[in-house]
Amino acid sequence: MIDWLRRRPDEVPQVEINGRLLPLAVRRNATARRMTMRLAPDGSEVRITLPRWGRSAEALEFARSKADWLADQLAKVPQAPVLQDGAALPYRGLTLALRHDPAAPRKVRLGQDAIHLGGPEDSLHRRLQRWLEAEALRLLGEDLAYYCLRDGRAAPPLTLSRAQRRWGSCAADGTIRINWRLIMAPDAVRRSVVAHEVAHLTHFDHSPAFHAHLADLFEGDIETANRWLKREGRSLYAHFG
Repeated sequence: MIDWLRRRPDEVPQVEINGRLLPLAVRRNATARRMTMRLAPDGSEVRITLPRWGRSAEALEFARSKADWLADQLAKVPQAPVLQDGAALPYRGLTLALRHDPAAPRKVRLGQDAIHLGGPEDSLHRRLQRWLEAEALRLLGEDLAYYCLRDGRAAPPLTLSRAQRRWGSCAADGTIRINWRLIMAPDAVRRSVVAHEVAHLTHFDHSPAFHAHLADLFEGDIETANRWLKREGRSLYAHFG
């Protein structure tokens, strides 16, 4: 549950970072032993996790005391480029040019080195995201079927996630959720996340047995994929937040 530290019903607490006001979102976690803070991947808010006994006022003071750190993190957030003709858009680890002709058909078409579409410019963002999500669902479904076959099990339900932090999750009922933005990452990175969640169907933890099982399932170098996500993952939020 999010505690917005409201001073008045209509007031959201904010912390000022280099002249920019960022809203503060605080979450209480019964298992947390200390206060932790992170910046949202798109730089839109400061997120603080408190132990159950923590006080809301301490979260605001903590954020203010870490203004320099937050400024450094905010400077690392990629600036969202304008999606228009000639813009660059990541797709499966490649950087493709966006080719927009208002007179062309509205349907998105994937070319060898460009993404083509027509129709009005004011709906480009929405239509491109819908297309990328459809591509993500298609490829992630193929990935899931592949790793479940290797694991000798039927593929569980798959849904797309729009999470701001997690790349994937496996629910207790076996449902797997994968962040749609991974369609913009290299194939090996996307597939590593799917393999990770399939391994959780056998080991619902991160024990040595889990990691051994994941190493058997995934055909690539899991550490290389993890390093890519740690280094480049935030950039996947630049275009679509």
